[in-house]
Amino acid sequence: MADSDNSRTLTTVTQGDLHSFVVASFPTNPEVAARLTAPLDVRNDDRALTIWRQWCVARQRLIESCLRQQGLEKRLFAMVGRPSDAPEAWKAADQQIGYSEAIQDEERAAAMEDDVAEMLWNTPAESIVGAIAKLHATLTKWQPAASNDEHPWPQLRSIIADLLKIDTQKSSGDSARRQVTAMQGALLPILP
Repeated sequence: MADSDNSRTLTTVTQGDLHSFVVASFPTNPEVAARLTAPLDVRNDDRALTIWRQWCVARQRLIESCLRQQGLEKRLFAMVGRPSDAPEAWKAADQQIGYSEAIQDEERAAAMEDDVAEMLWNTPAESIVGAIAKLHATLTKWQPAASNDEHPWPQLRSIIADLLKIDTQKSSGDSARRQVTAMQGALLPILP
Protein backbone atom coordinates (compact mmCIF):
# COMPACT_ATOMS: atom_id res chain seq x y z
CA MET A 1 0.00 0.00 0.00
CA ALA A 2 2.03 2.88 -1.26
CA ASP A 3 -0.68 5.47 -0.68
CA SER A 4 -0.56 5.92 3.08
CA ASP A 5 -3.23 7.90 4.91
CA ASN A 6 -0.43 9.37 7.01
CA SER A 7 1.01 11.17 3.98
CA ARG A 8 -2.18 13.01 3.12
CA THR A 9 -2.67 16.64 3.97
CA LEU A 10 -5.87 17.13 5.93
CA THR A 11 -8.27 19.73 4.68
CA THR A 12 -9.61 22.50 6.87
CA VAL A 13 -12.58 21.25 8.84
CA THR A 14 -15.60 23.50 8.75
CA GLN A 15 -18.83 23.28 10.66
CA GLY A 16 -20.55 22.35 7.43
CA ASP A 17 -18.08 19.49 6.93
CA LEU A 18 -18.77 18.21 10.41
CA HIS A 19 -22.54 18.51 10.02
CA SER A 20 -22.50 16.69 6.67
CA PHE A 21 -20.16 13.97 7.92
CA VAL A 22 -22.19 13.35 11.08
CA VAL A 23 -25.44 13.16 9.13
CA ALA A 24 -23.83 10.73 6.67
CA SER A 25 -22.65 8.60 9.61
CA PHE A 26 -26.20 8.13 10.81
CA PRO A 27 -28.15 7.69 7.57
CA THR A 28 -30.91 5.75 9.25
CA ASN A 29 -31.59 8.42 11.83
CA PRO A 30 -34.22 10.79 10.41
CA GLU A 31 -33.96 13.21 13.37
CA VAL A 32 -30.33 13.99 12.59
CA ALA A 33 -30.97 14.52 8.88
CA ALA A 34 -34.18 16.49 9.42
CA ARG A 35 -32.65 18.99 11.85
CA LEU A 36 -30.06 20.25 9.43
CA THR A 37 -30.81 22.56 6.57
CA ALA A 38 -27.87 23.88 4.59
CA PRO A 39 -24.35 23.21 5.88
CA LEU A 40 -22.48 26.24 7.13
CA ASP A 41 -19.03 27.10 5.90
CA VAL A 42 -17.65 28.66 9.05
CA ARG A 43 -14.08 27.93 10.13
CA ASN A 44 -13.59 26.55 13.58
CA ASP A 45 -10.15 26.41 15.18
CA ASP A 46 -11.17 24.01 17.94
CA ARG A 47 -8.29 21.54 18.45
CA ALA A 48 -10.79 18.76 19.21
CA LEU A 49 -12.23 19.24 15.74
CA THR A 50 -8.79 18.93 14.17
CA ILE A 51 -8.08 15.73 16.09
CA TRP A 52 -11.55 14.42 15.22
CA ARG A 53 -10.66 14.79 11.52
CA GLN A 54 -7.47 12.77 12.15
CA TRP A 55 -9.56 10.18 13.98
CA CYS A 56 -11.91 9.95 10.97
CA VAL A 57 -8.94 9.17 8.72
CA ALA A 58 -7.63 6.58 11.20
CA ARG A 59 -11.11 5.08 11.54
CA GLN A 60 -11.49 4.79 7.77
CA ARG A 61 -8.07 3.15 7.56
CA LEU A 62 -9.15 0.62 10.20
CA ILE A 63 -12.37 -0.16 8.36
CA GLU A 64 -10.51 -0.65 5.07
CA SER A 65 -7.88 -2.90 6.64
CA CYS A 66 -10.55 -4.93 8.44
CA LEU A 67 -12.48 -5.47 5.21
CA ARG A 68 -9.28 -6.44 3.39
CA GLN A 69 -8.36 -8.94 6.11
CA GLN A 70 -11.87 -10.44 6.10
CA GLY A 71 -11.83 -10.79 2.32
CA LEU A 72 -8.47 -12.54 2.40
CA GLU A 73 -9.61 -14.81 5.21
CA LYS A 74 -12.68 -15.82 3.21
CA ARG A 75 -10.46 -16.47 0.19
CA LEU A 76 -8.05 -18.53 2.31
CA PHE A 77 -10.89 -20.69 3.67
CA ALA A 78 -12.14 -21.24 0.12
CA MET A 79 -8.64 -22.24 -1.01
CA VAL A 80 -7.66 -24.68 1.77
CA GLY A 81 -10.37 -24.94 4.42
CA ARG A 82 -9.65 -24.55 8.13
CA PRO A 83 -6.06 -24.15 9.28
CA SER A 84 -6.36 -27.20 11.56
CA ASP A 85 -7.38 -29.40 8.60
CA ALA A 86 -4.33 -28.55 6.47
CA PRO A 87 -1.78 -26.45 8.36
CA GLU A 88 0.94 -26.60 5.69
CA ALA A 89 -1.47 -25.76 2.87
CA TRP A 90 -2.81 -22.90 5.02
CA LYS A 91 0.70 -21.49 5.54
CA ALA A 92 1.51 -21.71 1.82
CA ALA A 93 -1.76 -20.06 0.79
CA ASP A 94 -1.32 -17.43 3.49
CA GLN A 95 2.11 -16.52 2.10
CA GLN A 96 0.70 -16.44 -1.41
CA ILE A 97 -2.18 -14.04 -0.65
CA GLY A 98 -0.75 -12.11 2.32
CA TYR A 99 -3.37 -12.91 4.96
CA SER A 100 -1.00 -12.72 7.97
CA GLU A 101 0.31 -9.41 6.67
CA ALA A 102 -3.28 -8.15 6.43
CA ILE A 103 -3.90 -9.14 10.05
CA GLN A 104 -0.83 -7.17 11.14
CA ASP A 105 -1.96 -4.19 9.06
CA GLU A 106 -5.37 -4.34 10.74
CA GLU A 107 -3.75 -4.50 14.19
CA ARG A 108 -1.60 -1.44 13.39
CA ALA A 109 -4.67 0.43 12.09
CA ALA A 110 -6.62 -0.46 15.24
CA ALA A 111 -3.78 0.74 17.46
CA MET A 112 -3.55 4.01 15.51
CA GLU A 113 -7.31 4.56 15.71
CA ASP A 114 -7.22 3.87 19.46
CA ASP A 115 -4.31 6.30 19.95
CA VAL A 116 -6.00 9.12 18.04
CA ALA A 117 -9.30 8.43 19.82
CA GLU A 118 -7.52 8.66 23.18
CA MET A 119 -5.96 11.94 22.12
CA LEU A 120 -9.44 13.18 21.15
CA TRP A 121 -10.98 12.18 24.50
CA ASN A 122 -8.14 14.00 26.30
CA THR A 123 -8.51 17.21 24.30
CA PRO A 124 -11.05 19.63 25.75
CA ALA A 125 -13.61 20.85 23.23
CA GLU A 126 -13.66 24.62 22.89
CA SER A 127 -16.94 24.87 21.01
CA ILE A 128 -20.22 23.11 20.37
CA VAL A 129 -18.72 21.76 17.15
CA GLY A 130 -15.77 20.28 19.07
CA ALA A 131 -18.14 18.62 21.53
CA ILE A 132 -20.25 17.26 18.65
CA ALA A 133 -17.10 15.85 17.06
CA LYS A 134 -16.12 14.07 20.28
CA LEU A 135 -19.64 12.71 20.78
CA HIS A 136 -19.77 11.56 17.16
CA ALA A 137 -16.47 9.69 17.53
CA THR A 138 -17.68 8.06 20.73
CA LEU A 139 -20.90 6.93 19.11
CA THR A 140 -19.21 5.74 15.94
CA LYS A 141 -16.52 3.83 17.80
CA TRP A 142 -18.73 1.93 20.23
CA GLN A 143 -22.27 1.63 18.94
CA PRO A 144 -23.02 -1.78 17.41
CA ALA A 145 -24.62 -0.22 14.29
CA ALA A 146 -25.72 3.22 13.11
CA SER A 147 -29.34 2.05 13.18
CA ASN A 148 -29.18 0.33 16.60
CA ASP A 149 -32.36 1.10 18.52
CA GLU A 150 -31.23 -0.23 21.91
CA HIS A 151 -30.65 2.13 24.82
CA PRO A 152 -28.60 4.46 24.86
CA TRP A 153 -27.81 4.73 21.13
CA PRO A 154 -31.01 6.44 19.90
CA GLN A 155 -30.80 8.85 22.83
CA LEU A 156 -27.19 9.71 22.04
CA ARG A 157 -28.03 10.24 18.35
CA SER A 158 -30.84 12.53 19.49
CA ILE A 159 -28.36 14.54 21.58
CA ILE A 160 -26.10 14.91 18.55
CA ALA A 161 -29.08 16.08 16.49
CA ASP A 162 -29.95 18.62 19.19
CA LEU A 163 -26.38 19.91 19.33
CA LEU A 164 -26.22 20.20 15.55
CA LYS A 165 -29.47 22.16 15.56
CA ILE A 166 -28.23 24.48 18.32
CA ASP A 167 -24.92 24.97 16.52
CA THR A 168 -26.70 25.71 13.25
CA GLN A 169 -29.00 28.23 14.95
CA LYS A 170 -26.15 29.80 16.91
CA SER A 171 -23.96 30.09 13.82
CA SER A 172 -26.82 31.52 11.77
CA GLY A 173 -27.54 34.00 14.56
CA ASP A 174 -23.88 34.99 14.86
CA SER A 175 -23.71 35.49 11.11
CA ALA A 176 -26.85 37.64 11.15
CA ARG A 177 -25.50 39.67 14.10
CA ARG A 178 -22.22 40.22 12.27
CA GLN A 179 -24.12 41.36 9.18
CA VAL A 180 -26.29 43.75 11.24
CA THR A 181 -23.23 45.12 13.05
CA ALA A 182 -21.40 45.60 9.76
CA MET A 183 -24.46 47.31 8.27
CA GLN A 184 -24.75 49.57 11.32
CA GLY A 185 -21.06 50.44 11.02
CA ALA A 186 -21.47 51.22 7.34
CA LEU A 187 -24.60 53.30 7.95
CA LEU A 188 -23.27 55.17 11.00
CA PRO A 189 -21.56 57.94 8.98
CA ILE A 190 -24.78 58.68 7.06
CA LEU A 191 -27.27 58.51 9.95
CA PRO A 192 -28.42 61.84 11.48
